[in-house]
Amino acid sequence: MRPARVYSSEGIVLKQIRLGEADKIVTLYTPAQGILRAVAKGVRRPSSRLAGHLEPFTHSHILVARGAHLDIITQAQTLHSFRLLRDELWRSTAASYVAEMVDRFGAEQLENRRLFTLLADTLAWLAEAAEPGLVLRFFEMALVEVTGYRPELRECADCRVVLPPEGVRFSAPAGGAICIGCARHEPGAVSLSLTALKVLRFLQRGDATQARRLRLEPWLQDEVEMVLRSYVCHLLERAPRSLAVLDALRRDELTPAAT
Repeated sequence: MRPARVYSSEGIVLKQIRLGEADKIVTLYTPAQGILRAVAKGVRRPSSRLAGHLEPFTHSHILVARGAHLDIITQAQTLHSFRLLRDELWRSTAASYVAEMVDRFGAEQLENRRLFTLLADTLAWLAEAAEPGLVLRFFEMALVEVTGYRPELRECADCRVVLPPEGVRFSAPAGGAICIGCARHEPGAVSLSLTALKVLRFLQRGDATQARRLRLEPWLQDEVEMVLRSYVCHLLERAPRSLAVLDALRRDELTPAAT
């Protein structure tokens, strides 16, 4: 049976690329098809009825016509605009990082409803959070969980012994935490405090309601971020582009203004 010439879906806009004089290629993440790349014709014209419904991070219901090379978005209706994510720089930067990560870890024509729900919930959390740190750490841990890259945090990822309370290291190539003995064979392994290990295990449970109540000291936030960042970058084989923007924004906030 031939697929229908027109189909509908909900999706969250991850990014846009200009095409020709008035069109854009829009990348969305959908619950049933995973990543969907489709053309929005005339969306850059002031009179376009699609433009406001296909802004970055917008959750929309779309009607799509199958095309020879790329499908074509013919109608769109906003379900959740997440406007704050575009109005404030730090929220926009954090949301861009989340979108890039979903684009990198997701796949086309592969259903992953857990990933779609994680994306929607993370954007909603970012829209109301006072700062992005905890939101992004929870997202990173949940992302590797729902895409099949769960790090080992209770047994040594190399020799499988139960991890002791002290002397634990983290090795991204090994796939998680390792004991001090195995760390001798993992030159890139980094020290992991017991407190940070407990926070990582807590995040791995995937309870967003409980995670929202966490209050971490700056040094602990930095350690947890370092561990998760090393793991994510190892899996992707390079750092996401939006990380550099996040870091630059944070440096600007921490640098005293010139007098």
